[in-house]
Amino acid sequence: MKHRIVTTVLLLGLSAYVVGGEPSRPSWQVNRAVDSTTVNADIRPGDPTVDVGIYYPSNLDESYKEAVPLQGVIAEFQRAKEVFSTAGVQLNLLWVKSAEVDPKHFSIVASNTNNEIPSDGYANMYIEASRNPGALSEAALEAFDALIEEDERNARTVYIMVLQGVYTSYFDTDDNGRNWTPRLVRTGGLSFPSYIHGGNIPDRIRGVITLTRQDSENYRIIAHELGHKLMNVSHEYMEQSPQHEIVGEGGLMLYGAGTDIPSGKEGRWHKERLHLSPYIYRISESGQRITNPDYVEQGFYYDSLYGDKVVHFEGIRLEGEKAKD
Repeated sequence: MKHRIVTTVLLLGLSAYVVGGEPSRPSWQVNRAVDSTTVNADIRPGDPTVDVGIYYPSNLDESYKEAVPLQGVIAEFQRAKEVFSTAGVQLNLLWVKSAEVDPKHFSIVASNTNNEIPSDGYANMYIEASRNPGALSEAALEAFDALIEEDERNARTVYIMVLQGVYTSYFDTDDNGRNWTPRLVRTGGLSFPSYIHGGNIPDRIRGVITLTRQDSENYRIIAHELGHKLMNVSHEYMEQSPQHEIVGEGGLMLYGAGTDIPSGKEGRWHKERLHLSPYIYRISESGQRITNPDYVEQGFYYDSLYGDKVVHFEGIRLEGEKAKD
């Protein structure tokens, strides 16, 4: 697999991120190191399309930029284009933008741990998420509100935000299922999907995906996180019901090297759910943008937008065994 990277002269954003002692919105400018026209040479107006913008702060720590270079991010995006094209969806790169941003936003704890509770196991994780939706931390809300520019299509656009550290939490338990401990983990990518958050993320910033690491071997982090956002499913594949972390082969939504987006009931309706995504649009022959319908019940897994393209499965009860979901 080859990734074509088009580079010219780097254009850095020149904004000051502190005005009168208060944080300000960055003055994002298109980064001329990436030619989006060339990246989008395969785009066909009538095909299902998702718009993606990439924010790459210009004042990230130099050692981080060496570990996660802009060229590596674009290679990840181009790999994602290949993955989703096999499922009939094209990714349109709107732009790559750079600016100086307030360094306090470089690393954030994404989740509000005060709002989280462990899984009871009586219902599956999708049902439990709809009963107790995830909430963003104040730091995450502040960061995304400041960093994502306002636009009339915010709610239908995916924004990949390159940051240095994004942390999220979940509960783990001992073997008897009675004692729970919150665990904080560092993420390589985080998608903030609707099946977890529902309406707890404002529409203006609901398209955000954070990227803090580069997969220089498989180039699939962006593709995997887009799978969460666009298919609106967790880590699952074929007969494997969702869990927090599943290592396996084949499926894009597992931890591994796979990129398969299966279809039909046996494939957990991944391809069909993808094509129902509210982030997808088509350009008609007359040039009109036709956007998919939006979520009906805040975008949880069983949202009626998906009709029968859902899987009903049992939760995992804690009866002397460690929780798996």
